Amino acid sequence: MFRDIWKRLRKQRLAMIGGGILFLLLFIALCAPVLAPHDPMEQNLYARLQPPSLEHPLGTDDFGRDILSRMIYGSRISLRIGGASITAALLVGTLLGLWAGYWGGWADTLIMRCMDLLLAFPSILLAIAIVAVAGPGIDNAIMAVSVVLIPQFARLVRSSVLTVRETAYVEAARALGAGQMRILFVGILPNCMAPIIVQTTLGLGTAILDAAGLSFLGLGAQPPMPEWGAMLAGGRELLFEAPWVMTFPGLAIFIVVLAINLFGDGLRDALDPKTVRE
Repeated sequence: MFRDIWKRLRKQRLAMIGGGILFLLLFIALCAPVLAPHDPMEQNLYARLQPPSLEHPLGTDDFGRDILSRMIYGSRISLRIGGASITAALLVGTLLGLWAGYWGGWADTLIMRCMDLLLAFPSILLAIAIVAVAGPGIDNAIMAVSVVLIPQFARLVRSSVLTVRETAYVEAARALGAGQMRILFVGILPNCMAPIIVQTTLGLGTAILDAAGLSFLGLGAQPPMPEWGAMLAGGRELLFEAPWVMTFPGLAIFIVVLAINLFGDGLRDALDPKTVRE
């Protein structure tokens, strides 16, 4: 099965490009202390707002800090926020969707109305409201982004469970006396994994983008932490004087989110053979 999936995925050229960019991002984040040419927190006011050069390939900011080093270390923060947010949303949303889809009744109604209530708010506004109440910081930003993403997983898992729970093998397991938890986590959940994996991949891009938006507004990572959204916020007043301060972090966010979406689209096609064009 995995060989077939990999074979179909390799036919998706854009997906492979996106996957390569994600692998490169992971490598950069893991090897940041080795790859960064300077200390990302080191200030040098004599070198402030220098354009890209051999010593500073992406230039320096208004405190004389090397932008390339800050972006390399910023990849760690973006992956941490995105990974933690999507993991929390995946666990909570999957459990809620399983419960609602399998048992139905009042639990289904209550859970889905709560999810509808969360979906009624624009995601970034809901995240801003949560962080505004909890206070700025990375941990609260992770919590806010997680809450925003939970309804997507809950509704997706519920719809998948509603389809799978009526299949013949689930009825056979129930007739053989299998327990409810065994049916749910052994018989139903593994057969719902394909859409969950795709949603997790695409949700990672949303999490990174929302986290950058919160940091840009001063509600996520706080200065002088080298986070891409915070770097964007720090360079917005220097757009005409030193455009490189804001341009390169913005390009990094754009490229990473685009790569995640390309890989997610290709993965969706690879997991669903009916969508593959010969």
